[in-house]
Amino acid sequence: MGRFLQLVLDMFDGATSQALQGLGTHKPSASQKRQPKAPKRIKPHALLGSLHNDATVKPPAAAFHGPHVPCEPLGQVLPKAHYAHPRATRRIQLGNSEVAYAFRRGKRRTIGMAIGPDGLEVSAPRWVTVGEVESALHEKADWIARKLVEMQERQQQLGAARIVWADGVVLPYLGDQLQVVLDSSRALKKNSAQFESAQQPHLSDSISLGAKATSQDGALAAEPLLHTLRLGLPLNAEPPQIRDAVQAWLMRQAKTLFVERLNHYAPQLGVQWQRVSLSSAATRWGSASANGAIRLNWRLVHHKRDVIDYVVAHELSHLRVMDHSPRFWETVQSVMPDYAQRRRVLKDEPLPPWS
Repeated sequence: MGRFLQLVLDMFDGATSQALQGLGTHKPSASQKRQPKAPKRIKPHALLGSLHNDATVKPPAAAFHGPHVPCEPLGQVLPKAHYAHPRATRRIQLGNSEVAYAFRRGKRRTIGMAIGPDGLEVSAPRWVTVGEVESALHEKADWIARKLVEMQERQQQLGAARIVWADGVVLPYLGDQLQVVLDSSRALKKNSAQFESAQQPHLSDSISLGAKATSQDGALAAEPLLHTLRLGLPLNAEPPQIRDAVQAWLMRQAKTLFVERLNHYAPQLGVQWQRVSLSSAATRWGSASANGAIRLNWRLVHHKRDVIDYVVAHELSHLRVMDHSPRFWETVQSVMPDYAQRRRVLKDEPLPPWS
């Protein structure tokens, strides 16, 4: 029997033979038997839960047939760049980009990443190590690089569209345009404001004038009207003085319009709001409290009325559902079937910086 076993061993290489020779001869000690298994470590990519849609983990692409050149990572192709969040507490090298990001820990289950006007913000559960956070950042390096570039370009476009406060400045108003005219004549009281609505042209007049604007469904759309806001200010008024006078007038118009639209949608949603106040938040259009208090950003008056209606319906719906669950969106849809299209405008059509 021993000779037969040796013959079988000779058929294998040395390493395999040694393994077979030791088979049945090595007995683990009692301590080895009782040794518990090490806990399974969660991989960093499994923690990525609160990312932008573009940053979600995608299945591997189908294999190419034949020779091909793999794509270079975006972070390696882009020129060297430095991005620094004003509240940055950590920094990391992602490809050719050095990114200083704002980092915080909180009561959450996944690693979250967000790209805003200030840069990259990262939040993570308290039990996740810094090494795992950095591994997740390296895994999403291409997404981070692309979004940082897009945000930088977006901010440059906004900077080019910055409002210059002077006589004749034009700014968006309820989907149309509003031209500010300084008028210190006696007919207009000092520091007062007078709105002059542009006359709505007939459709035939628009066609004869060569209007080519079309809506998303291909129908002919009217060109934005140019309204006039006369301010009782001298022609040499300082820019901050002009800005404050325009803002005061817009805020009064916003408050009146918001009350009207709240009263329109509240009965349809079966809710009752208690009070409305104006907000000047930089990144938030509105908020609602369980006590019926509504806050709306006065700069919504730059957008069209249907977009304003979406924000109003959104906040009123929170008086029924205080979260963003499917039930909440069903509530919004019950009074506004096309809410998604209106909501998209808030992201796709940024307003010029107000300063």
